[in-house]
Amino acid sequence: MAIEFQSVTKRYPDGTVAVDELSLTVEDGTITVFVGPSGCGKTTSLRMINRMVEPTAGTILLDGKDVRDSDPALLRRGIGYVIQHAGLFPHRTVRDNVATVPLLSGWDKGKARDRAAELLETVGLPAALGKRYPAQLSGGQQQRVGVARALAADSPVLLMDEPFSAVDPVVREELQDELLRLQSQLGKTIVFVTHDIDEAVRLGDKIAVLRVGGKLAQYGTPSEVLRHPVDDFVASFVGKDRGYRGLSFLSAEGVEVHEIDRVVVGSAVPGANDDWKLAVNEAGEPRGWLAPGSTVDGELTEAQLLAGGSLYQQGTPIRGALDAALSSPASLGVVVDDAGAVTGVVTAQQVLEIIEGKSRRGGG
Repeated sequence: MAIEFQSVTKRYPDGTVAVDELSLTVEDGTITVFVGPSGCGKTTSLRMINRMVEPTAGTILLDGKDVRDSDPALLRRGIGYVIQHAGLFPHRTVRDNVATVPLLSGWDKGKARDRAAELLETVGLPAALGKRYPAQLSGGQQQRVGVARALAADSPVLLMDEPFSAVDPVVREELQDELLRLQSQLGKTIVFVTHDIDEAVRLGDKIAVLRVGGKLAQYGTPSEVLRHPVDDFVASFVGKDRGYRGLSFLSAEGVEVHEIDRVVVGSAVPGANDDWKLAVNEAGEPRGWLAPGSTVDGELTEAQLLAGGSLYQQGTPIRGALDAALSSPASLGVVVDDAGAVTGVVTAQQVLEIIEGKSRRGGG
């Protein structure tokens, strides 16, 4: 279900313009991210879609129909909405929070609760958590419940207003991964608001960069915005390291994966330990690095290892390969297959040479 903004403006009685003639189309089944500094009208633009804010001028079309032709309450009930801090009802159980929209839509209580249990599992939470109250959950769990509640509307449209900004970086990345997984399965039309350009680049099929005063500065794919900013404002906002972020859109074709000496945790280390060795478990998954000169008496334990860097999954963009090599204590990026087992290593020097070659050829 596409969403179209046609010269949409929001002007408040004191004369403040929050959104200034915004025109763009959010394509069906895609994630569009509104990003920009504070005061640029990101949230206002989002909230005009479900009429929590009424535009002063212009038209918003949802599946070709003017949203102003719909009753606001019915419109909102049919659009998923996720906000920062989840916005859960503290006096209701998790299951009843998720069942809110189905109950409002006339479902019987048993059916609504069964649907809630299904949705909790869909967002990666055990159904048993449904009996708890929001205060008994972690911040990341609460946000997952918020997503489940939004999905309960079973609408093709999902609005997300900085939903992951209140959790720590590790949980935030997990939630981003979860959203991308869900989107690959469900194919919703998602409008996502954030102030974080990295989050926008990671999640968005399209990015709308807004400037203070609600003016659209640039609308395009993450690659277009990073590699070809339209003006100094966009270039400054996406950051001086936009070239590094742009590696997320370059293939790793040509990167060679090399063998590396491996040792198995729980086994004896054979021979002299005069070079870096990669420690793996019985399944071949990386557990860390054994540094040159380390002495191992008896069986190798994880306590004797140095933590590894990030892992590079074969077939993904080249930025991951460079990350893995630069973050490794051995300066060797660990490459894993889809199952998480080690296939070899890459060197930063080789990755950088390939990036340089691709840049000369104009990408790849």
